[in-house]
Amino acid sequence: MGITITDELLWAILKDELSDAEANALVWQALGYVWDEAQSCWKTDLVAPEWRQDYPEPPDFIASRPATVKLTRSIPAPYKQLLKEELGFAGYSINELVPRKTRRATMTNWLLAYRRSQQD
Repeated sequence: MGITITDELLWAILKDELSDAEANALVWQALGYVWDEAQSCWKTDLVAPEWRQDYPEPPDFIASRPATVKLTRSIPAPYKQLLKEELGFAGYSINELVPRKTRRATMTNWLLAYRRSQQD
């Protein structure tokens, strides 16, 4: 992956300081999606078959509940609590519990799991 996933970057996703497009692009890149400028299409050679089959083009995780559910289910069990364990994220308050924010939290947790898997 060409970008370093820092705690600051992850907090920017949680705090809605990073645009939806930028947050999506980070997950897409980690999943293996690569934009081919010359052919104006997504290359999926590096994308796991279970993602490539369901999403031949990268999904918008903010807009798509099914894609976010798939992302959640793909987080290994030992990494499910990384938002709390590594970032100390206590969650959103009740008035903040809207799909957009909870999906951003899922993306952040998935990126944490991805980062951890790259270190192990």
